[in-house]
Amino acid sequence: MVSAEEATLDEKAAEFADTLTDLTRGVLGQDSPRFSALNVGNRIRVAPLAADGRSMRIPIKIDGERCLSLHVQHFCCWDGPNMYLAADRADVHVFFEGVQDPLLRYEYLRHSKNPPGAHLQVHAHRDEMAYLLRLAEKKKGRPAAMMRKGRLPRLSEMHLPVGGHRLRPALEDVLLLLVREFAIDVEDGWDTVLDQHLRRWRVLQLKSAVRDAHESAAETLREMGYTVEPPKDMEPQRVDSRLYWP
Repeated sequence: MVSAEEATLDEKAAEFADTLTDLTRGVLGQDSPRFSALNVGNRIRVAPLAADGRSMRIPIKIDGERCLSLHVQHFCCWDGPNMYLAADRADVHVFFEGVQDPLLRYEYLRHSKNPPGAHLQVHAHRDEMAYLLRLAEKKKGRPAAMMRKGRLPRLSEMHLPVGGHRLRPALEDVLLLLVREFAIDVEDGWDTVLDQHLRRWRVLQLKSAVRDAHESAAETLREMGYTVEPPKDMEPQRVDSRLYWP
């Protein structure tokens, strides 16, 4: 038996799943798999799921030929005050058809500062980058037993920061990248759908940032001519909120 709180979290996650379905079908086509919300204990997994619970990739075509696919999944939870749906973890991986390793990995880890909570990993190779990573290993003083044996470090092991916890890219940004850079096949009106979803995402993240830095937000509104007075029981904004995390 689930509590009312758990039921509400399930409902919010189901709404989020519907939003992602509307996005991917509106951009990539109505045959894109539907997102589902699955309760896995203290989190809700939101992803295109097969009947056995395995994650399904989202096919992407170029000139009618399937060339790419997306692995997309979110693990959702409550935010700190238990008021808003939050992502505990999010993965958006871009694959070339028939190749096991992804091309790009956009990932988010709610409780992570190092590596950065929001980061991008690129699966490619540059000798110069491998050399720098090897130098970093030595400088950090890793024991020989922990050093990589028989191979150089890989560029894909670097975690490139992408805007922090509040200003990170979303699935919408990845879809826009694929349209612009790879000219993937899209539905008529895809740009309107993407723009609506991207605006909604940016506003949600802006609101999260305001909750982290409400005194700064109030100060900016006063500078614009608004009258803003804090509630009597309002706590000061925290200096260690996620807005400032890497």
